[in-house]
Amino acid sequence: MAEKSNMGSLLGGRLRENGMLLALVAIVVFFDVMLKVNGKDFLIPQNITNLFLQNGHVIILALGMLLVIVSGHIDLSVGSVAAFTGAVAAWMTVTLKLPFYVVIPAVLLVGAAIGAAQGYWVAFWRIPSFIVTLAGMMVFRGATLWLLGGQNIGPFPPEFQALANGFVPDLLGIGKPHGLTLLVIALAIGVQFWAGFRARARDAEFGLAPEPPALFWGRNLIVAGATAFVGWQLANFRGLPDVMVVLTVLTVLYAFFTENTTTGRRIYAVGGNEKAAKLSGIRTDRLVFLCFVNMGALAALAGMVVTARLNSATPKAGTGFELDAIASVFIGGASMTGGSGKIVGVVVGALIMGVMNMGMSILGVGIEYQQMIKGMVLLIAVIFDVYNKSK
Repeated sequence: MAEKSNMGSLLGGRLRENGMLLALVAIVVFFDVMLKVNGKDFLIPQNITNLFLQNGHVIILALGMLLVIVSGHIDLSVGSVAAFTGAVAAWMTVTLKLPFYVVIPAVLLVGAAIGAAQGYWVAFWRIPSFIVTLAGMMVFRGATLWLLGGQNIGPFPPEFQALANGFVPDLLGIGKPHGLTLLVIALAIGVQFWAGFRARARDAEFGLAPEPPALFWGRNLIVAGATAFVGWQLANFRGLPDVMVVLTVLTVLYAFFTENTTTGRRIYAVGGNEKAAKLSGIRTDRLVFLCFVNMGALAALAGMVVTARLNSATPKAGTGFELDAIASVFIGGASMTGGSGKIVGVVVGALIMGVMNMGMSILGVGIEYQQMIKGMVLLIAVIFDVYNKSK
């Protein structure tokens, strides 16, 4: 009886981690079937490429938003900060004629400074983050209009556009299929299984109950199959988009930071119980401050990606970005009370949002219905979180 109880507990714990992955697969299959009924294809190389090009900024913002939410706070200003930093990048590139290798680090510093300014009031003055970032949302929306003078600024040189629209060249010289893409995908699948076996060995070393073999192999085979399919489609189109490389590097770095560093684990401790964390000697105010600095820098990166993709900085850029980022975090399994959530889950949540946007657009679903459906998905994710906590 005890073994059955332990197995149920294990599966229940894994359900939170794996449920969104299964939901992503189900949503993709749903749209693929619906479009085939209408004589269209969903899983074609152009759509897969566009999924990453059009949603790269959401994933970037969601990575930073996770740390803010895990620490027990929220940032409503990221859309306006992304718009403002995109305008700064346009001003530096088009007006001042500065090269991209000067513009990109400079704009990242501007974003980090904005995050530091907001984080200072939240972390050290204890002003609620909702109020501080709501004010920031209005301030930087106005600053964007002021800097652009109500006009679009562009176009940009190809080097800057490559940040969002470029593709990695085939260094292997194979042509089609794109040889370097196939090599990278094969290595990614190998690393995935290596990491999985390493995690199982580490659990065994610490005496933790191992994940059931069927669940372990099922999840990894699904991920490996999806990775191979996406890689093959990309290899037969234009290869790996530059923004996809950026997203992969960021995801790996942030996953390592949150799961394998002392600072990352302390951020979770702050969100879980700030008073206990402070009593244990953790500088909670400094960690919250750093979370907002990080969020500002990532908002600047997202702003440059969007600006490069549109080939112009626009006064209305960034509208609704904060909602997409927050929704991606909660849909990806993070707790609304802080203290829990994973980087991989956030990426899956952002992809769910992106697939839904693309699928509904191709099917011709009106924007009003799209917003209603996405709102219901977010509500269901939060209800699921509350239900889990009550159990």
